[in-house]
Amino acid sequence: MKNKINSRFMLLVALAIILTVTLTTILYYKVFQKEVIENLTAYAKIVEETGVLETEEEGVIDRLHLENPNIRITVISEDGTVLYDTVANPGDLDNHRDRPEIRDAFAKGEGQSIRRSSTINKSNYYYAVRLDRGRVLRVAKEASSIFNLFTGVFPAVIAIAILLFLLCNLLGHYLTKSLISPIEQMAEDMDHLERVDTYKELMPFIDLIRTQHEDILKNAKMRQEFTANVSHELKTPLTSISGYSELIENGMATEENVTRFAGEIHRNATHLLSLINDIINLSELDDSSSRQIVMEEIDLYQIAENCVNMVEPLADKFGITLHLSGESRCLMANRDLMEELVYNLCDNAIRYNQEGGNVWVQVGPNLEVRDDGIGISQENQERIFERFFRVDKSRSKKTGGTGLGLAIVKHIVELHEAEISIDSEEGKGTRIVISFADL
Repeated sequence: MKNKINSRFMLLVALAIILTVTLTTILYYKVFQKEVIENLTAYAKIVEETGVLETEEEGVIDRLHLENPNIRITVISEDGTVLYDTVANPGDLDNHRDRPEIRDAFAKGEGQSIRRSSTINKSNYYYAVRLDRGRVLRVAKEASSIFNLFTGVFPAVIAIAILLFLLCNLLGHYLTKSLISPIEQMAEDMDHLERVDTYKELMPFIDLIRTQHEDILKNAKMRQEFTANVSHELKTPLTSISGYSELIENGMATEENVTRFAGEIHRNATHLLSLINDIINLSELDDSSSRQIVMEEIDLYQIAENCVNMVEPLADKFGITLHLSGESRCLMANRDLMEELVYNLCDNAIRYNQEGGNVWVQVGPNLEVRDDGIGISQENQERIFERFFRVDKSRSKKTGGTGLGLAIVKHIVELHEAEISIDSEEGKGTRIVISFADL
């Protein structure tokens, strides 16, 4: 990771240096061009204002050229014929009427142009001004082109670029190390992120990692406990089934005991199936937390009525009387999950009740399931939604409870963004209320 950051940082530095040198050279050349033209303009104005060209005295232009040998002076007539020139013989020169600076001078009073010579790799700067008698004075100067300028400073530019590159390389290594160091510390010791020496911009990232790490550890611990509980819960009925079946297989059970053993095998097998079904339901609910569940408009009273009919045989088995009240209430929810929720609440109220007890199911502004059973102590009320937690383990074993019903209920409530509350007192019963936002 360090090498990748360093290489990209160095690439960025190299591009920055190249772009800086290129743009600086271009800007410098533009300033240079402007300065040359301004000098030529000033010189032409001085010559024009002195009036020396109006005297037509022989040798005037030669004397001007001697004073400024770097400047070429040319005088052009109205028809474009060259009258005087300090560099070439006027008779050998072409008509200058179509030269850009001459054309502009005749039309506008002054003109300028720059022409590059590919043979000597230099540029010629021209400035022309129209004189009072209709003629045009042109002054010119030969100067280095942008390529010559760049070539001249190229060694110095290369030296400066190398120096900057080395300096940026050292700085890049330092910055990369300071950037990566906290991350490496986190990777080496995830359990003590508070000890990481970092900069404030990275703190939100560290806080997020800390939270995620704690959640991962928490989930791992929950999975470990869940696996251990599942193994224990599965082991108990399987041990009973294996033991009773072995006695029957070996002929060690009397004819009377065979019937009893068969009943125990059936009871444990039923409990085992219920446990497996609840585990599957929980797994599906865990999976639903990471994906969108299908919602539809349902009648909660109708679902409650169906669930009461389903648990009626179990209630008759334990001598429990069921009571359903309320009115039709529609809400957006998942039908299967709602049936599972109401069924588990009713099933739990029946199994943890007393013989001859009652279970009331009411659908109104909220869904309420109440019983007059054994109740739940105050210290256990916060734990009843934990997986495999049982208020009375002996009763659960007797009635066949799996200890997962209320855990499933809480999960379904959370998936529907509802709220669940419990009010219970030992020996007097339990009241569970589900509040839905849509009701």
